[in-house]
Amino acid sequence: MDASKPELIVVTGFGPFRQYLVNPSWEAVKGLKRVGLGANVEIHIVEIPVCYSKAQQAIAEIWHNLKPKVAIHVGIASGTKCIILEQTGKNSGYKDRDVCGICPADNCCIQGGAERLDSIIDMRSIAKCLKGLGLDVLYSRDAGRYLCDFVLYLSLHYGQRRAALIHVPACGSLASPERLVHQLQTIIQVMLCQLDAQSI
Repeated sequence: MDASKPELIVVTGFGPFRQYLVNPSWEAVKGLKRVGLGANVEIHIVEIPVCYSKAQQAIAEIWHNLKPKVAIHVGIASGTKCIILEQTGKNSGYKDRDVCGICPADNCCIQGGAERLDSIIDMRSIAKCLKGLGLDVLYSRDAGRYLCDFVLYLSLHYGQRRAALIHVPACGSLASPERLVHQLQTIIQVMLCQLDAQSI
């Protein structure tokens, strides 16, 4: 592999939904694009609509067209005050309607797909490492059965499990892009270090 060629990382945030006319996840992702992840990493950012069919199309296009090293999805979790690292995407149980008022067919992501898929990134060890750096993060295996979980499962499916979901607070001091951007930068850099160590 050409060491001088930067690695492509896709980072996504979500568009408006419900009371979030400006989605904090997308604001943070745009900020991350500005600060970057280091000299040898190229960030491509994508805003994912809070619509099952459009989200499915966007995730398929990321993996078929861009072929990134990893896709990191950022979504908001209302009611949380810290960052949550999600390990697992679920295939079924999607009964909450999207912004178009629709649920996915059979309430699932991929008909006939595995019931759950885990990221190749070990989120438990990432959370432990980040806590050592002073970040307030939690490890989770339940991403909520809405668009975040849906997108995570699809990305794990299309990307051979080379995907991750980071839930960020929807409000409060940590939800400000200024604070979120630098925390996301640190979290993703730790994830990339783990992936590099796995490939040695």
